[in-house]
Amino acid sequence: MGSVTSRLAQTRAVHPLWARVMHWINALAMIVMVLSGWQIYDASPLFNFRFPHSITLGGWLGGGLLWHFAAMWILAINGLFYIALGLITGRFRKKLFPIRVEVLINDTKAALHGTLSHEDIAMYNDVQRLLYVGIITVAVVIVLSGLSMWKPVQFQTLAALFGGYDGARYVHFICMGMIVAFLAVHVTLALLFPKSIRAMLVGS
Repeated sequence: MGSVTSRLAQTRAVHPLWARVMHWINALAMIVMVLSGWQIYDASPLFNFRFPHSITLGGWLGGGLLWHFAAMWILAINGLFYIALGLITGRFRKKLFPIRVEVLINDTKAALHGTLSHEDIAMYNDVQRLLYVGIITVAVVIVLSGLSMWKPVQFQTLAALFGGYDGARYVHFICMGMIVAFLAVHVTLALLFPKSIRAMLVGS
């Protein structure tokens, strides 16, 4: 009985099919948006630097905008369905909550010392929960700030919340930096624990 239970536990789906498909679509769309966003940024930099042409997408401002808007619609539609299904199926509630302060502090200390366990990839620790909730929030803010820049007249009330067009640009850029930092940590951890990549590819 114990071995059967163990085998069932090993073969249970960590991520349902819809979550895996949408995860990879979101990842691809996000990468396209970041690289094309760097191309758009280079046409009118906010700060005293430009991104190297070799790591941008689009070739020039117009090309960057085309890639950015194409990926924007994919990310917006896929992201909305992802959030809706996450809420309707209870996946977000089960996977991302609760976030307990005391456990979060202990998990953070363990992560900094390299002792945080990742044996059971079906369960997120509280550091992961906080990061995932945070990046979903950042994704919502970057979409809203992007809308403010795309249609500043039609969404003038929204743009005003960001301090106008220029304010929305800064918010959009900062959110992009947070997403890139999250992706760097996310990919690094996935490479350190390859079974998490397998779970996101085949489900278990």
